[in-house]
Amino acid sequence: MHAPPFVHVDPLSYEARLARREPGSIDLVVIHCTELPDLATAREYGERIQHPEARTGNSGHFYVDRDGRIEQWVDPLRIANHVRGHNPRSIGIELVNLGRYPHWFDSRHQVMTEPYPDVQVDALLALLAHLRATFPGLRDLAGHEDLDRDEVAASDDPGTRIRRKLDPGVMFPWDRVRSGWARPI
Repeated sequence: MHAPPFVHVDPLSYEARLARREPGSIDLVVIHCTELPDLATAREYGERIQHPEARTGNSGHFYVDRDGRIEQWVDPLRIANHVRGHNPRSIGIELVNLGRYPHWFDSRHQVMTEPYPDVQVDALLALLAHLRATFPGLRDLAGHEDLDRDEVAASDDPGTRIRRKLDPGVMFPWDRVRSGWARPI
């Protein structure tokens, strides 16, 4: 059994307004990248009210910074808004990474080039092991790009369609993470 990683708990201002759920309903972890320059900018975005009727925003449950620091912004027993159609059953983990920032929807800037540092991936693996031990029903692991395949008009050419979400992207070490996910806890 692995020791749980240190997680700095820093709830978003609206966390208490997010719906509660039963631990047994959680069977999926979704890996994201922030597509923002740093954790502070991700926090500013996470605090923005995107759903006025509920007075909540879009956020993952956990954030893993480039230096391996893990923060929990939403309790896993609450439903965070991080991936359309899968929020009630999933835990969202955001990795700080530039992604396509700041040209998210420009058709000329759709290749992600920032690698994920080993220390960040190590922290992610420790968090995944902890979550699997905490939530025995967790069985699926997916990237945001696997679940949200919608396309939007490119910002530089409205006649061109591009993927809305590409995270965690081509630089993400899926083989290493899936290998760690498959190990017994």
